[in-house]
Amino acid sequence: MPTASAGPRLIIMCGLPGSGKTTLAKLLESRLGAIRFSPDEWMDALSLNLYDEEKRAKIEALQWKLSQELLAYGLIVIIEWGTWGRSERDTLRLGARALGAAVELHYLSVPEDVLFDRIQRRDLERPPIEREALSRWFAIFQAPTPEEMALFDEPLIANVVADPASGRS
Repeated sequence: MPTASAGPRLIIMCGLPGSGKTTLAKLLESRLGAIRFSPDEWMDALSLNLYDEEKRAKIEALQWKLSQELLAYGLIVIIEWGTWGRSERDTLRLGARALGAAVELHYLSVPEDVLFDRIQRRDLERPPIEREALSRWFAIFQAPTPEEMALFDEPLIANVVADPASGRS
């Protein structure tokens, strides 16, 4: 089993709500002995509205600062933000590389109907995510291209399959 002794590594989760990011991130966290950062969990613990973009941005900035410190110590860090845009993924990749870290990108692509079904079944968000919001997010999401994926390192654990039936992401 790979461990932090493999050197510093940033693992970026990429996908929309319901795609399986949390399930996969927790699996990787356990298998790799990594530190996982999820803004949703922090916001929930602080009783903040998950849709408060200003507070989410502050939490993500703090998580990125801590991630950089942990990478500098040679650890494995998982960013579970969704990373919907190419520029955000580029910033994380380049920042981690500047610290000498390897960088993985795990893109979870799931059809919109499946996402909505999973979101409804898990029933976590308050207020619930509406179909129209998911459709808007689906339209603005920038999926990684093969050229972008080539910029990332091969995963330490190949062909990891989480249980998407759990509906957690």
